[in-house]
Amino acid sequence: MNSTAATATDSAASAWSPLALPLFRWLWVATLASNVGTWMHEIGAGWMMTSLSPSPVMVALVQTATTLPVFLLALPAGALADIVDRRRYLIGVQIWLAGVATLLAGFAFGGQMTAWSLLALTFGMGAGAAMMMPAWASILPEIVPRAELPAAIALNSLGVNVARAVGPAVAGLIVSFAGTGAVFALNAVSYTGVIWVLTSWQRAATASELPTERFMGSMRAGIRYARHAPALHAAIIRGCGFFLFASAAWGLLPLIARRLPDGGPETFGALVAAIGVGAVCGAFLLPRLRAMLSRDVLVASATAAYAVAMLVLGNFSNLAVLCGAMALSGVAWITVLSSLQVAAQMALPNWVRSRGLAVFMAVFMGTMALGSVAWGQVAKLAGIPAALSLSAAGALLMIGVTWRWRISGIEDADLTPATYWPAPTVHAGIEQDQGPVLVTVSYSVQPARRAEFLHAMQLLGKQRKRDGAFFWSVFEDTELPNEFIETFSVESWLEHLRQHERVTGADHELQLQVREMLLAGRPPQVKHFVAPR
Repeated sequence: MNSTAATATDSAASAWSPLALPLFRWLWVATLASNVGTWMHEIGAGWMMTSLSPSPVMVALVQTATTLPVFLLALPAGALADIVDRRRYLIGVQIWLAGVATLLAGFAFGGQMTAWSLLALTFGMGAGAAMMMPAWASILPEIVPRAELPAAIALNSLGVNVARAVGPAVAGLIVSFAGTGAVFALNAVSYTGVIWVLTSWQRAATASELPTERFMGSMRAGIRYARHAPALHAAIIRGCGFFLFASAAWGLLPLIARRLPDGGPETFGALVAAIGVGAVCGAFLLPRLRAMLSRDVLVASATAAYAVAMLVLGNFSNLAVLCGAMALSGVAWITVLSSLQVAAQMALPNWVRSRGLAVFMAVFMGTMALGSVAWGQVAKLAGIPAALSLSAAGALLMIGVTWRWRISGIEDADLTPATYWPAPTVHAGIEQDQGPVLVTVSYSVQPARRAEFLHAMQLLGKQRKRDGAFFWSVFEDTELPNEFIETFSVESWLEHLRQHERVTGADHELQLQVREMLLAGRPPQVKHFVAPR
């Protein structure tokens, strides 16, 4: 089995066209089965905690134990996923998840589960998910063409939410008749399909003549890129404004189900299933909504809808009404998550995609973990209705606060490699690990375009820092007007050679614009210097 992404057309994709690609189709089916098991686990763990400890804080900590590992481990996971074979890495993580799920089943069947052991093993499941998520998101552009990426992301979200609709309902019945141990055991089995598909995938390795990045250096490069990537900043900030408050509904939902008349695991499963049904409907609506509305308006509208759902959840006790509110929250959730994931994917080139997505996911999950604990405390002090009403008000407020960070139009940037920089000339005594390296570029600027040039240089400086420079500046000649020298430094000669591979089509376009501002016949003059041993 191998990727057929290269044979797909580059035309605008329909909602279902990625399923025509065999690798994506089989992986989607296997992941759907695995996600059903995951949502069964979520119901089993959440409901078991309400039996082991009825405290709102302990119940909310189940959500925290699931999401906090992503905040702690996503960046190391992203660094690993960018420097090792992603296929083998994902197989190893799936085996870990199956093993932890098996331990959960053993503890449950043996009657030895405590509140803290449940949290510890749930943390282990969260750690596996944290190690998986950046690599999993990063392989998507390898198996579908860029034009079909939004449809593929929406289909993946659809699969998650079909599982969310099926898994909780099935889990509620299984918990009632066979106990939570059976739920955990079925979850362990659900990982086998994904392992089989990944084992069958003949992944093409990324070609590079340079040595593989080291782990710590890879992490630093990922953080540095995220610091200097405005498009990624926009997706992260918009996500924080939503997930911090949306986490209240997730963290408190088991307690809400238990407080309802005749509330039981079936009720909890029905509420979560309603979210999944709503999300499935949202996935069908998304292609049409994307054609009518910008991504920014979609996120704002969905946030407002989610706030309404939280108000209903906190102030009504009729199960049918609550299921309707949960369905609305499902539509809103998939709209926000899909829009932000597309924006983050489109903001990252392949060489740093896992690390950039890891930063996005770490902030997302860290915000969810923090929100779950915070709203659990608010519910303990002021009650569940007050906590959900405050979170709804906060979500509405964040629409205005985060509006200036736009995520529309990110996909217009060309992030494909543009290896047009000529290879630098070096004498035999220069070694790859020597450093730091100083690069200077001299410019002779047209007098009328001086201000335009300086503005473009600030943008170019962000590119240099994003791709490896730890220092950058531009200086003007004191003797000759409109003569400038740009300087930047990188850690080693090898890191500068990597800069050559990291230049994108968008970077090339900006550098061509800078060249147009120079005097005729006076191209930039580049010099390289390296610290001697």
